[in-house]
Amino acid sequence: MATILVVDDELGIRALLSEILTDEGHTIELAENAAQARSARDRFKPDLVLLDIWMPDVDGITLLKEWAGSALLTMPVIMMSGHGTIDTAVEATKFGATAFLEKPITLQKLLRAVDQALVKTSPRIGASTADVRADRASAPMPGMSGAGDMPTLVPMPGEPLGPQAQQSFELDRPLREARDAFEKSYFEFHLVKEGGSMTRVAEKTGLERTHLYRKLKQLGVDLTRSRRGGGN
Repeated sequence: MATILVVDDELGIRALLSEILTDEGHTIELAENAAQARSARDRFKPDLVLLDIWMPDVDGITLLKEWAGSALLTMPVIMMSGHGTIDTAVEATKFGATAFLEKPITLQKLLRAVDQALVKTSPRIGASTADVRADRASAPMPGMSGAGDMPTLVPMPGEPLGPQAQQSFELDRPLREARDAFEKSYFEFHLVKEGGSMTRVAEKTGLERTHLYRKLKQLGVDLTRSRRGGGN
């Protein structure tokens, strides 16, 4: 996955973006002003920067110009602003920004912009959910590959989910795909076990309900199949 630098003077924005992008498997570095952003850019060499325009010391457009003029714009930069205009977006693009996000930023727009920016840099770093699903659809099913190309399967311990006698996970795949497959089965298991009750599943897994809903949606879990008698 990618190393992403989030630059914003608002603590809440930094925390929210960090949580969302960490859930996506990225490594997140934070900066609250231009000085910290310069230092973080030099130390971590991020694959992508999310840069707020309005900051107290040096605004984002000025910092973007500085990086561009110093040949330091070696990574895609997505600009963010709650007071942006078309002219601002055009100016940011002129100086090298790859996208412009208007606050409040929706989850869908954020993930789409990040995926698109990273895909331009490296096709596999920024693989979107659609890409992952396509990869899964085209991947050989267990037992269908050649004798020397059999995937490694491990049984999932514990109570079986649904009609299957056991859960198996293909380990010969990218980490994110393997993790998503495990997490989906994990949450489906607990949803069935708790009769579809989101409250009990949230308590069992240690997640807040809002975070849990977002995670289930991200993984493509069908909540209707898991409900028995209409859980919460």
